[in-house]
Amino acid sequence: MARACGELGQFEEAWSHIGEAITAVETTKEKWCEAEVHRTAGEIALISPERDLTKAEACFEQALAVARQQQAKSWELRAAISMARLWREQGKRDEARELLAPIYSWFTEGFDTVDLKQAKALLDELAA
Repeated sequence: MARACGELGQFEEAWSHIGEAITAVETTKEKWCEAEVHRTAGEIALISPERDLTKAEACFEQALAVARQQQAKSWELRAAISMARLWREQGKRDEARELLAPIYSWFTEGFDTVDLKQAKALLDELAA
């Protein structure tokens, strides 16, 4: 819901949904999607009118940390793609590639999935 609200420009409602999701993760101890909640918060920070790059980066860092702690490779890939895109925009192309390439290399199948296609395209762009 947060993502949809953000895409519709309803940022106050998007942040409300993020808050609800974080509260639900903390109270229920159901943490399987926690990394994705933080990544989504970072994406909303980037598309908000005030475009908060610092907040986005902090959210992506949190998403990466949670995914790594949970050994959730798909969530880590998604968070790394988001962070790499941000760093690419900031001119940190080498850092972006150094973050994303090792995570992408863990995967041995599923290369027709959206996430792996996006990662490959971003890596190709960063290598150019």
